[in-house]
Amino acid sequence: MKIALAQLNYTIGAFESNKDKIIRSINKAKAQKADLLLFAEQAICGTPAYDLLNKVTFLDLCMDVLDEIASCCDNLSVLIGLPIQHNNRTISTAALIQDRKVVRFVGRRTILWRDDEGYITPSAGCEYVKICGRKVAVVVNEDILSEQEYGDYADIIVNISASHYSRGIVEKRYEFLRRLAYTKGKPVVFLNQVGAQTDVIFDGSSAVFDGKGKAIALLKNFEEDFQVVDMDASEPRVEIPYQDKTANVYHAIKLGLADYFAKNGFRQACLGLSGGIDSAVVAALATEVLGPSNVKVLLMPSQFSSDHSVEDARQMAETLGIEYDIVPITETYTAVINALHPIFGELPFSVAEENIQARIRGLLMMAISNKFGHILLNTSNKSEVAVGYGTLYGDTNGALSVIGDLYKSEVFDLARYINRDSEIIPENIIHKAPSAELRPNQRDDQSLPPYDVLDAILYRMIEEGQHREEIINAGFDAEVVYKVYGMVLRNEHKRYQLCPVLRLSTRIFGKDRVMPLTNRYGY
Repeated sequence: MKIALAQLNYTIGAFESNKDKIIRSINKAKAQKADLLLFAEQAICGTPAYDLLNKVTFLDLCMDVLDEIASCCDNLSVLIGLPIQHNNRTISTAALIQDRKVVRFVGRRTILWRDDEGYITPSAGCEYVKICGRKVAVVVNEDILSEQEYGDYADIIVNISASHYSRGIVEKRYEFLRRLAYTKGKPVVFLNQVGAQTDVIFDGSSAVFDGKGKAIALLKNFEEDFQVVDMDASEPRVEIPYQDKTANVYHAIKLGLADYFAKNGFRQACLGLSGGIDSAVVAALATEVLGPSNVKVLLMPSQFSSDHSVEDARQMAETLGIEYDIVPITETYTAVINALHPIFGELPFSVAEENIQARIRGLLMMAISNKFGHILLNTSNKSEVAVGYGTLYGDTNGALSVIGDLYKSEVFDLARYINRDSEIIPENIIHKAPSAELRPNQRDDQSLPPYDVLDAILYRMIEEGQHREEIINAGFDAEVVYKVYGMVLRNEHKRYQLCPVLRLSTRIFGKDRVMPLTNRYGY
């Protein structure tokens, strides 16, 4: 029995282009004498489609395309994902096509992902189908986690999925599939989507494991791929490569950025290049994805900016070959302060004056975006977003947050990875003390704990859901923990106003971690 795996990049609602990709894969599978061809969950329409899944016309279009696809499937069985209406509810299914007819739908029962809750209704779950005389357990997405409920009576377990990327997921998924195949003593075939839809990234990484738990096929990470596996032949075993987390984050961001622009019809990006690590990393990634001619940056020094920050930013822009302009904000800042003097009077310099600078920069960047049609990229990181170390309508401006799901220490790791072959980001940017440069001699560690300490506390709080006492008991200073907790709680209102953030973790603000603005319990 030959099984073909089509790991493709779909676009939500792009029925014609999705259909064309699918049919091309059908023709490849037939040319290679495959018996069964697999496509991902919701391949026909793309996912996550949110409220589109509640529109009858959208579901009707899915069925129309399914019928067209079925008409091409002579001498080939196909399992393909799409949403359908069942008892006035939307369920996510794997449609089985045989002899050019849709003969069966296998629904998904387990709904764990918040993007699906409220849009998809649980269905019956795993079912067995006969293909080439083999009993195949067909499992959709997260139903694969309910190991005790399928596979005991099957010859092969097939899982079509739309499993999104998060740090460390690839190796965890491989280990789960390996253990499942070994425990059941049955081959396991996993087929995933690849590509990005707004903030969600699908890493691909489809795989086939034999009944002894050995990998016999591994499709590419973060790229489209197609492979036919002969389940009866003695397929050579494949060594599972080491998964470098920073490298995978790098490729995930590039994929997310590329698809955000391509699928929305955008071409050019702009951002402020400050001479700091965050904007440097975003500029480097944007340039690699979009090309130097499609990235424009502004250097916006104030009277508090250091000479080396301006020089570092200029050096980096020239290394990347991107267009840059230097627009000092000192005169604009002075004009705003003078306009406010009748109100501010002789009150001392405070966060108000600091934020005016950030908002002037945000104003200038939005002007560039509007004038030239460039998409403004946000450069805030997760550490700053967590504790509110960023100015609303200044630092928070942007259509897409590129590194907003990376802690500051991970941003430094990513910068070093970007420089793995040559110095793209000046070493001075990587090694100097982080600073917003909004007042004389300012450093981040004057307001925040050192980033290695801050990130460790934030990770336990956000990713692992630990309470203050748990973190303190782990050895962290109580005063620091309470301070960080207070900052996170007080700045929820800022996170409510953020742009979409490329998802790189299992606990992204606003999606996986949603807290009420009024929170009197201190959780």
